[in-house]
Amino acid sequence: MKRYQNLLMVIAVVALVALPLWMIKKPAPGIAGKEVQIFAGTDDKAKNLVGAISPDYKPWFTPLMEPPGGEIGSLLFAVQAALGAGFIGYWYGCARTRAKCERAISTAVKC
Repeated sequence: MKRYQNLLMVIAVVALVALPLWMIKKPAPGIAGKEVQIFAGTDDKAKNLVGAISPDYKPWFTPLMEPPGGEIGSLLFAVQAALGAGFIGYWYGCARTRAKCERAISTAVKC
């Protein structure tokens, strides 16, 4: 039974990630027909600001892979954050369990 529960949890997580991206509607063009970006982040705003300050600025390098949309970039950032949080939580749990076992062994030896 536990195997099916894990499979259902994975399917639920994938659905929670994919469905909102699939169901979102693109808004109508804004002022002067300019396309409205749904998930515009600080990277885009910084790039536009640098372009406004120094129009002749040339980037030092070009990205190896450009995500097809802002949604994908946001998704990759969220996955990166989740993996980092999972790694830190796993490390903390292992360190805490190791300390608890060492305390238990040291108290058992004293008896």
